Amino acid sequence: MLQKKNAVLVDGVVLNGPIMDSKAGEKFVEEACNIIMEEVIQKADDVTEKVCEWRAPETLKQILDLEMRDAGESHQKLLQLCRDVIQYSVKTSHPRFFNQLYAGIDYYSLVARFITEALNPSVYTYEVSPVFLLVEEAVIKKMIEFIGWEEGDGIFNPGGSVSNMYAMNLARYKFCPEIKEKGLSGLPRLVLFTSEECHYSMKKAASFLGIGTENVYFIKTDERGKMIPEELEKQVQRARKEGSAPFLVCATAGTTVLGAFDPLDKIADICEKHGLWLHVDASWGGSALISRKHCRLLHGIHRADSVAWNPHKMLLAGIQCCALLVKDNSGLLKKCYSAKAAYLFQQDKFYDVSYDTGDKSIQCSRRPDAFKFWLMWKALGTTGLEERVNRALALARYLVEEIKKREGFQLLLEPEYANVCFWYIPPSLRKMEDGPEFWQKLHQVAPIIKERMMKKGSMMLGYQPHQGKVNFFRQVVISPHVSREDMDFLLDEIELLARDL
Repeated sequence: MLQKKNAVLVDGVVLNGPIMDSKAGEKFVEEACNIIMEEVIQKADDVTEKVCEWRAPETLKQILDLEMRDAGESHQKLLQLCRDVIQYSVKTSHPRFFNQLYAGIDYYSLVARFITEALNPSVYTYEVSPVFLLVEEAVIKKMIEFIGWEEGDGIFNPGGSVSNMYAMNLARYKFCPEIKEKGLSGLPRLVLFTSEECHYSMKKAASFLGIGTENVYFIKTDERGKMIPEELEKQVQRARKEGSAPFLVCATAGTTVLGAFDPLDKIADICEKHGLWLHVDASWGGSALISRKHCRLLHGIHRADSVAWNPHKMLLAGIQCCALLVKDNSGLLKKCYSAKAAYLFQQDKFYDVSYDTGDKSIQCSRRPDAFKFWLMWKALGTTGLEERVNRALALARYLVEEIKKREGFQLLLEPEYANVCFWYIPPSLRKMEDGPEFWQKLHQVAPIIKERMMKKGSMMLGYQPHQGKVNFFRQVVISPHVSREDMDFLLDEIELLARDL
């Protein structure tokens, strides 16, 4: 018979036994998982469900009861909160969610996320994350193959913006390694080049790294949104004449709004001529590399020094899943970012410490984001991933042809990727003369239609003004749950919502 131990108190706190009720916790997890299955997963492809249940912020605050109190809530109250959170959140897995550069649900990736959330790992050393470090290594190796490099390095980051910042800092370190220890003092004026259509993270990275937004030279683009190589050459020469030190060119493979792909081969020629680091932000367009039919969009990417690629976009790996891939395999990433923390990266461990890859990250704690991409890739194979890309672009092509047939719809340009940009001109404007008043009135149309679709919950579609053009819709095809019928619905619904405009 076990003897009951006397209570041990320290500072008035009883230390005997756990204080958490495991059985109650397991019951809560089970019931919450049932809600997730019923309200999220089983409804993911149901077009009769609403994409969103719009509520104004003040109303939603009251519904959710956001106040945190001294005493905990009952499990029944918490389960109802879970239901409320799901009900009033945007259903990004809905086939008619076209609002962002991510959408849909991949069941294998979702299970991978369940596993990593339950295990709660941090990917910095092999001793605490053996499986996920090996998975990341395998995934990076495979992605490098698709870029066309014989070798390389890489790391998964919390977002393409962070990958772009990593690349900018890495290029600067390569240009002047002493900056890591001596800082910015004494450096020449560093200048980088990117297109007018680049992601805004370029400006943020330049600001964050102390380079300065005035030292980002934005290169003119053509009518399709592609960087003009001749303009890049002019700006590089201008910077040199000014006494500045050019060190980086950032090209874009799949711009955010128009889906444009910069001419990488010609840009690479200029980078080689002037000794500049070439980074390609392929956060959106990188997944076209998986498709034998569409990989031509990134012709010349193998000449880049670094590439940002987000599998959570076109490939549905789940937010966030973002890799920075680097052609250099001499340990440049680690040299640039390592701090050699002795409490984590001891060199006398009993295993091969080259697997302790965390020191090439600016983070300490880091999520195992590669795992969800790996499990999905294992399930679908490269062929299955390729099919997703090909089908998305085929659906975009179908939508373009339908837009051309319909009165009132006008394309901005013929897309080369999954971004379909168009205006809807309501009946009242169709006979107006083309001029400032017409464009001013048309500018007001998309926001009204967007408000109506969200309050109805029928679909979500993004709009924006861009480079002097008034508000237009940007439809993005990603999810494998999207069908031809959803493309037809999108056009029909816009006509319906704007019938009185």
